Formats: sequence, structure tokens, C-alpha cells
Amino acid sequence: MQTRRLTRAEARRIAVRAQLLDASRPGNLLTLIQQLTFLQLDPTDAVAPSADLVAWSRLGSTYAPAQLREALEHERTIFEHCASVAMVRPMADLGLYRAEMAAWPFGPRSGAWLAANEGFRRRVLDLLATSAPLASRDIPDTAEVTWPSTGWTNNRNVTQMLEFLSVRGEVAVAGRRGRQRLWDLAERVFPADVLVLPQEEAHEVRRRKLLRSLGVARPRVVGEVGVLAEIDGTSGVWRVDPDATAEGFAGRTALLSPFDRLIHDRARAVDLFDFEYTLEMYKPKAKRRWGYFALPVLHDDQMIGKVDAAADRRSSVLRVQAVHADVPFTREMTAAVHAELGALAEWLGLGEVHFA
Repeated sequence: MQTRRLTRAEARRIAVRAQLLDASRPGNLLTLIQQLTFLQLDPTDAVAPSADLVAWSRLGSTYAPAQLREALEHERTIFEHCASVAMVRPMADLGLYRAEMAAWPFGPRSGAWLAANEGFRRRVLDLLATSAPLASRDIPDTAEVTWPSTGWTNNRNVTQMLEFLSVRGEVAVAGRRGRQRLWDLAERVFPADVLVLPQEEAHEVRRRKLLRSLGVARPRVVGEVGVLAEIDGTSGVWRVDPDATAEGFAGRTALLSPFDRLIHDRARAVDLFDFEYTLEMYKPKAKRRWGYFALPVLHDDQMIGKVDAAADRRSSVLRVQAVHADVPFTREMTAAVHAELGALAEWLGLGEVHFA
């Protein structure tokens, strides 16, 4: 198959459109998650939780965080998937993960710990069968063997058992109480009529969906799916969604979560957008260049800067400590960024924007 050649502008527009950040907004939350394939759940809420920021940046003021809870807890159109990070995925994609769940555990350490705690596993499942949904703190720790770790999971046996049973597909998150996950038997959360694809076939479908959500990506991320591509001004090869096009692109201005998938791959962000970014909330204040939870700024098909902002809910204001411009802002850019900050403050229920 012939290699597709793209300019960097075309590649950027394909990427922005694939992430639903062009002028044509998605119709609802489920449509959004189906295209993006997942929303990452992160509790940091200096402005708003990341999943809510990602949804707002696409849907605008029509989105309310209650929609995410409703979809997870009542409509059951999405499910929480506990992998290396917590995320929600479309329930329609569950069959792409069930075979992988059934094949777990993948390592001897976790397998040995589960085998040594078979009684503990049975007691957790029996309790959920009669009393669910339950938070982890509502489940007694009756582990035969503790979970050893040099990190935060050391001796957190209930949490570790629930995580393992979730990865295995025996239990599932039925909802949340604040930041606490509520657990239930998977058979009461997941639909019974799921078409389970074999692992290799499922992985291939997942790679195609991932490429569709990114538009363009390196082969190390999506494998050999899509069409081979070369992008002017970059080295190496890419894969592009065969249905993606830059034609008719119309952009807009958007404030993004630091976890947003448009810029999550930092090397790709540099290659396509000349955009350097580091999430600095783990750095000492004196070593931060852009701020604790700086929001990347998209304008049309360019990343133009970062906004150091935080929601001051006690004073009911959105505090903007700095707007870091990566390129000289035109009047149009400045006005558009200020308008987005105003829209963000309104969506958060804050009275106004205060600039330092």
C-alpha cells in the first residue's frame, strides 16, 4: 500500500478532529466516550477532575458531571476499567476486554498471592453477593497473607483484592460515593449478552479504535493498523486512520486538561504541535515553569500556550495566575482565550475570572 504524505498542518487537523476538538462538537457524552475510547479518571481537581474537563472541553456548557455518574451507575452505558490508571469505557466495548480479564493473572507474584488468599477472595465475593454495593472500607480485612509492597499498597489487602478481582472481571465498580468506589459482583454490573472476542482479535480492534481516536500516531502506540504515513518536518513513520481527512477543517479555542489525549504523548505533541509540556503538580513550587495544574491551550490547529488557573470555590472565582504564551498572541487569540476562561468559570459555577 502506498505511503500517505501529510503536511504537519494536515496531521494536526486530523489529530484535533479525531479528538473532537474542532468546531463540530459531539452530540452527547456517550458519543464522545465512544470516539475517544475512554475517559481517564483522576481525582486532582485544582480546576475540575480531568474526566470532567475533557468532557467539558468537547461538549461545552451542555455537559454536567452528573451525566458521567448517571451513565456509570444507572444507564450502565459505560463501565469503569481498572488498568494501570482508572478510566471509563463504553459498555459496548466490554467484549474487547473480557477475554483478557479471564486470562489474568499475568505474573507469578499476583497469582501466588491470590492462591494463598483463596478463602479471603471467597469471603469478599460472598459479602458482595449479600450486601453490595460496598466501599472497600466496608469490607473486613480477613486476608490469610498480607500484600507486601514498598509503596502505598503495602498491607492494603482489601483494596488489593478488589483491584485484582476487578482485573479478573469478577467484581466491578457499580458507582462512587465521593471519591470512594462502590463495588459489586461483575454479573450485576455487566450485561449478560456480551459478545466476547478472542484476545488477538480484540487487541486488533482496540488498536484500530485507538488510532481512530488519535487520527495519527506512531506505530509503537497503535501497531500496524491504519495506513503508513510520512509527515513533513518529522522523522520516522506514522500510522494514520484511513478514514481521516483534514479537508473542511474548522477549528476553535479550547482549554485542555493536562491529561488530555491530544497532548498526552509528549513526544507526539512536540512533533506535531511544537508543544512542550510537563505536568508540574509533583514539582516544588519554585521549580514550576507553568503552574501546578496548567491548562494547555488549543487555538484552531495550534497549541499556543498554557493557563495557570485554579478554582477558588470559597471566593467563587476562577483565579488565573498567568497565561503563558508559546507564540505571540493576536488580539483574536487573546479574546478567544479570555472567552474560554469565562465559559469555564460559568460552567464551574464561579462568579468571575480574576487575573493576577
